[in-house]
Amino acid sequence: MNIQTAVDAINSKRCLEVQYDGYRRIVEVHQCGYTADEHAIMLVWQVSGGSKSGEPAGWKLLRLDETRSLHMTEEALRGPREGYQRSNKAIFRIVARL
Repeated sequence: MNIQTAVDAINSKRCLEVQYDGYRRIVEVHQCGYTADEHAIMLVWQVSGGSKSGEPAGWKLLRLDETRSLHMTEEALRGPREGYQRSNKAIFRIVARL
């Protein structure tokens, strides 16, 4: 998946709908960039949907190459969410952030 959609979501302050691990999720992208291994990744606050962990909301790191679909919604981002830190050691090279 293209990282530009995550960048656009940050810049427009809108949520994304993502298919990830077989679950539909609505997320607020707080940061996106690349891991040290050059995998595109995004730090999100999951607003709703399913997850392997069973937690329907909260902080998640999602690899863009593991998403099955990704598109912007009309829903406004309500962040930055509590606990947000502008740096994250999982994101080696940040492309965009709130």
